[in-house]
Amino acid sequence: MRLTFDSRTSSSRLMEQDREEKAAQPPTCYDESGRIDPYGFERRHDFESYKEMMSEYVAVLNRRSVRWSRLLQDRPRVEKSLTVKRYVRKGVPHEHRARIWMAASGAQEQLEGRAGYYQALLSAPHDGRLRDTIRTDLHRTFPDNILFQTGAEPSLQTALFNVLLAYGRHHPAVGYCQGMNFIAGYLIIVTKDEEKSFWLLDALLGRILPDYYSPAMLGLKTDQQVLGELVKVKAPAVGQLMAQYPGIWTLVVSRWFICLFIDILPIETVLRVWDCLFYEGSKVLFRVALTLVVHHQAEILRARSLPDVCQCFKQITGGAFTLDCHAFMQRIFTEPGSLSMATIDKLREKCRQQVLKEESGPP
Repeated sequence: MRLTFDSRTSSSRLMEQDREEKAAQPPTCYDESGRIDPYGFERRHDFESYKEMMSEYVAVLNRRSVRWSRLLQDRPRVEKSLTVKRYVRKGVPHEHRARIWMAASGAQEQLEGRAGYYQALLSAPHDGRLRDTIRTDLHRTFPDNILFQTGAEPSLQTALFNVLLAYGRHHPAVGYCQGMNFIAGYLIIVTKDEEKSFWLLDALLGRILPDYYSPAMLGLKTDQQVLGELVKVKAPAVGQLMAQYPGIWTLVVSRWFICLFIDILPIETVLRVWDCLFYEGSKVLFRVALTLVVHHQAEILRARSLPDVCQCFKQITGGAFTLDCHAFMQRIFTEPGSLSMATIDKLREKCRQQVLKEESGPP
């Protein structure tokens, strides 16, 4: 399988890509007075720890940037390989991130093969209900990010509205539901491009995570149960504890999955997770969730009630363990042990049938 970074190989097109990538880079400095990170988020409570982590992480970023630039030099097409997989797992530099995500997910192929489609969606007949539903959530999307505030110039709210509106028209059976706004928002922050964000959203919701956002959310419900089954194997004591509380996995991890760890893990860590999500698929989400559970088994097992469990699952996603994105990403590929897609597919079939049976009610 080939990763198509661009089908046009002329030097002018490569220069254009370089300009696009530089435009997509986040600021390299921080707003000390407002405690703003390079992505526009206010970090009033953890700014110093974030800044300290980034001061060390920047050396990693610089090394990765040099190696990625060498890998991509004069190579508009890069085949999926163990080398590329290893590079992705070690992190995609921000200046290359949009291009890699677009290529790995198939979004670039869709964008090039359906020229003008995104604009046509925005020009489609008026849909008042869809528009109103999206507008209701605009002000709830990253209120702590200066780029999404109404007074920002330009405000990313406009781009966010357009991407969500286009997707709702593109996939009317799904339309819009809460959670999409945060995912689309992150895509816009990374790509700085509405059309690319739209096609990446389509790749995530339509191919990588099917049925997560459908009206019945069957894919989401299934994967929550799959995680429960995996925990029984990877952390049996935690599995026994959780079995005492029917429906517990929906309570404690639904936001992990539906928001793809946005506002759950620090942004640098989320972006590193998404690097692997676009390249390797949904298995990565299970690796992240399992790492959080396996690493924090002792804390979870101290819970003595349902509220204790819920509170513990909120706490295990924060702190230095998840803030150090480079160390955390190394752990997700070691701490949970082996995890094959065949195992996940088998569990998905089993859990999907369980969900359907539960929702159909008694015969």
